[in-house]
Amino acid sequence: MFREFQEVEKAADVPEAKPVRLLTEGADQYTASKTVLRNTDLKVFLHEKLLSVLNLSVLDRVTREDLGRELVPMIRTILDAEGIALGKSEYRQLTEEVLDEVLGLGPLEPYLKDPTVSDILVNTHKQVFVERGGLLELTSARFKDERHLLRVIQKIVSGIGRRVDESQPWVDARLPDGSRVNALIPPCAVDGPLLSIRKFSKIPYTINRLIEVGTIDRKIASMFELIVSTRRNVLISGGTGSGKTTLLNALSSCINNKERIITIEDTAELQLQQVHVCRVETRPPNLENAGEVTQRDLLKNALRMRPDRIIVGEVRGTEVLDMLQAMNTGHDGSMTTVHANSPRDALTRLEHMVGMTGIDLPQKSLRGQIASAIHVVIQIQRLSDGRRRVVSIQEILGMEADTVTMQEIYRFDRTGQDVAGNILGVHRSTGIRAKFLRLAEEYGIDIPADLIKE
Repeated sequence: MFREFQEVEKAADVPEAKPVRLLTEGADQYTASKTVLRNTDLKVFLHEKLLSVLNLSVLDRVTREDLGRELVPMIRTILDAEGIALGKSEYRQLTEEVLDEVLGLGPLEPYLKDPTVSDILVNTHKQVFVERGGLLELTSARFKDERHLLRVIQKIVSGIGRRVDESQPWVDARLPDGSRVNALIPPCAVDGPLLSIRKFSKIPYTINRLIEVGTIDRKIASMFELIVSTRRNVLISGGTGSGKTTLLNALSSCINNKERIITIEDTAELQLQQVHVCRVETRPPNLENAGEVTQRDLLKNALRMRPDRIIVGEVRGTEVLDMLQAMNTGHDGSMTTVHANSPRDALTRLEHMVGMTGIDLPQKSLRGQIASAIHVVIQIQRLSDGRRRVVSIQEILGMEADTVTMQEIYRFDRTGQDVAGNILGVHRSTGIRAKFLRLAEEYGIDIPADLIKE
């Protein structure tokens, strides 16, 4: 029999903890074919063998080191039975990869640990792409087959109490570190399961970090601080993968610690650093198609939670009307994001989403509500070189006839492209003095002298 080991921690009310059995009875008996397996096939084969003898109920209570010590002799026994000889370095690498299969996400684990990787995109079990520095590259990682990839997807979604099957073939989930996950399986995924992982940054994004990566410059950073300090309602607009959530995180870092903030998201991603933050998340329907909790439900509930600011990860449906009402009823300084290609398109999208509620509002009345609810629209864009840039900051002035009037305060002017394909450019002030600067003066906030110079 294989040795037993004790739990690292003991419950305070139990004088002596009982041993935790890592292995099931009969774990020293192996019957394997003599087929020589290599690479992915070998890892998956070992994983399946170990799953048949491991006590799965205690895996979440042991460390990787403890599990590794138990698995080393087991792996060696299986390899000997298969007649497979490996070098020392190959054996060590195989052991690490098998641990990734048992405890992690198998072939994806090295890229989850790589800080330079921002996205992991799995196109069926045959292809894995990653994004580094805004550019995609094909990796050598592979899954054994569709069943192997499906097992990894099920492991992710079951960890947060969600499901994915033929009746519900797509799911939004998150990893324990907060990384966002989307999975789509057959029959909707024609060629096989598709998996996308947007990694959770270990270092929270702040205004200073956005300056370092070139998304904004120091003048725009000062402008953002004034926008947040004067409690302007902000709409961040941009395309998919343009960095809207990252920018929302950075803007929120300027909020005072004395304020009560409620964040509402479909999948929790925001990393607010303030002391008084309440995070809430939507819930999909259960197997009986009941129990769904939408962003609109959470927004209505948030109004009863005495928030100073409400931050909605993204508005994409009927919740937009409740968000506008919240911004118009004393929750100044609230923020949200929307998918759109320009500040003007962002306002048009809000109109369309209000139309989805089924409430028939006169166009002029609706636009008047939008103009009074939102003060600043920030457009962020992912350029052709993969880098994200804030390309426009516009202030909403009000209404003229049936049109929402806006003025651009800052913009990104392209100046060319270098030999490496990097977009060259500079952020410039338009020379227009924003209305909220007068508020900043009333609040006693110092305004940099060069803030609005062209």
